[in-house]
Order: sequence, then C-alpha cells, then structure tokens
Amino acid sequence: MSTPSSYTRVVLATRPESGKPIDPSTVFSVKHEPLDLTPGVGELLVKVLYASMDPAMRSWLNASGSYMDPVPVGSTMRSIDLGVVVTSGAGCTLKPGDNVQGLFGWTEYALVREKHATKLPPPPPGSELLDFLGPLGPTGLTAYFGLKDIGLLKKGETLVVSGAAGATGSVVCQIGKKWGARVFGIAGGKEKCEWLEKECGVDKAIDYKSPTFHEDVKKYVGKFDVFFDNVGGEMLDFLLTRMNRHARVIICGGISEYNKARPAGLHSYLALINARARMEGFLFMDYEARFPEGMRELAGMLGRGELKRKFHVVEGVEKAPEALELLYTGGNEGKLVVKVGEQEIKPRM
Repeated sequence: MSTPSSYTRVVLATRPESGKPIDPSTVFSVKHEPLDLTPGVGELLVKVLYASMDPAMRSWLNASGSYMDPVPVGSTMRSIDLGVVVTSGAGCTLKPGDNVQGLFGWTEYALVREKHATKLPPPPPGSELLDFLGPLGPTGLTAYFGLKDIGLLKKGETLVVSGAAGATGSVVCQIGKKWGARVFGIAGGKEKCEWLEKECGVDKAIDYKSPTFHEDVKKYVGKFDVFFDNVGGEMLDFLLTRMNRHARVIICGGISEYNKARPAGLHSYLALINARARMEGFLFMDYEARFPEGMRELAGMLGRGELKRKFHVVEGVEKAPEALELLYTGGNEGKLVVKVGEQEIKPRM
C-alpha cells in the first residue's frame, strides 16, 4: 500500500469553556505533518478509514474527565475508528490489509500498539464494514446490553426511547419490537418521526418539538415499563412521572446536558419510590466478555433485514470539529461518522 509524504490530523488546541457549546475554530486545530511514522516492535501503522462521532466526546474534552481520562491539550482528538493496517512492526500478528478498530483519533494515519487494535472479521451477510461503527459496534452493543441487562425488557411491556432516531436509539427501538414490546420513540421533527414509524416499525413516534408533547406522551404511551434515555434533563424529569410499578429507567446518555456547566437536577426522582422503580446507568464496555453474544443477535437481525440503519457521512478529517457539533444540534440523520480515507487494498480473509 502506497503512503503519501504527509498527513492531516486534528488536535485539541484548548479546552472548551464550561457550560458553553464548542467553538470548533478555537477548540481544535488542524495539523499537516510529514508522514514519517515507522512502527517499532509490537506497533502498527494504521490508515484511518472512518471516525465515529459520539456524544460522549464532549465529556472527554473536560479537564475533569469522565469514564475516560480527558484528552490532553495538544494531542490528537480521541475517537473510535475503523482502519486498515499499512505496515506492522516486528512481533506483530496483524498484517498489511487487515481491517482494525480502535481509538486511533482524528487523524489520517496513526502509529499504535498492536494490543490497542482489534482485528475485524469480514462483515456478516447483509452488512458492510461501516456497520462496525453502527449496529455491529459500540452503538448496537450499547442498545443490546442496555435493553437486555439493565432494562430487562419482557414481551408485552411498554418501552419508551428518547433520542430514538439517533444511532443508538433507533437500534433500541427495533430490538424492542423484535422482543415483543410496545415501542414509542421520541424524536425531533416530522421526518425523523416518520422514519421511525415507517422504517423502524415503532408503534408511535412522538415529536418532542411539538407544543403538545407532554399531552401526546400521556395520550399514546400512558405509562411505561422501560425507558431507554439518551437525552436527560427536562425530558427525563417528565418521564419519571409516567412509570408503571417496577419500571426500569436506563441511563445511557444525557445529550441535552453535555454543554451545560451544571446539569439540571431532577425534581421527580421521588416517583421512583412510589413506583418501586429502578434507574441505572451503564457503559457497553462493561460487557466486553459478552460482545460475541450481542454481535450474533445484531448480525442476525441485519442478515434477515430486521434492522434498519442510516449513516450520516461527513467527508474529510479536517471537517471532524464541525461534524461533532451536529450531534448537539440534532443536525445529523442517523449514525454520524467522518470518512477519513479510502481502503486501497482488499482486506486479508
């Protein structure tokens, strides 16, 4: 595989101001540098193909960090990527042409330890390489384990999903239907709601931008057994008033709160007592030992045409900062990724 003489990466130039949206022009800086990365023992030179854009990235920029250490100022911005091995150092088992996944970052090329790169299998029937950032990757595994292990969803129960037209939410909705639940998706705008109903098969999509949103939830949902929450804030506070007895509230994310200096507190939490309900957060990485289980379920759904998905692809690693902002404005349609490079040779089978 031929390599250019230089490459582009995007670094964190300064931390964003707390409580305010990211200003891409000041927070990030685009660097063009000589491609003189030579893998040593146990190292790989990886060409990045796609970078995943995820809401949690906002917390990675804070000095306090989150479930991961903060991205150091001056370093390449962190992201979960798909790539292809260009060259491998001594002692490596991965070879040129192998497709890999890892935290390579917003860069066209990355020098990484082999132990930090996971070899990807050929995409299962009905899928493509990009699905390893969507339904066959962190997105799908988050939906599967959150709904199964935290939500304990049962046939015939009522499931509500916020951020339902997003990458994770849309998979949750479709798994819920497959498992026999009544599914209600909450999304913003007519187009997203129509996609959820016509393509994802939800029983009803409810537009949170509608002036009758609260009344619509009461009318169509009534009360729920499981709530898969990706939004947090006022929406979570309201939904806590709509729980059946022994309801389960899955805290996956809180995208409405990520750009706030101090997230809004909950006023309705005492409803958990009255409903004998449970609210629990989780991370998909907690289930690493069971990833094959989730992959089998999701790959089977894709192969049978039971799982619809959409990708919103932004071209060029230098556009990653602007792409990230789409997550917090609702400007993306489906799983948001940045296309960084082309795969020039076929992967080894």
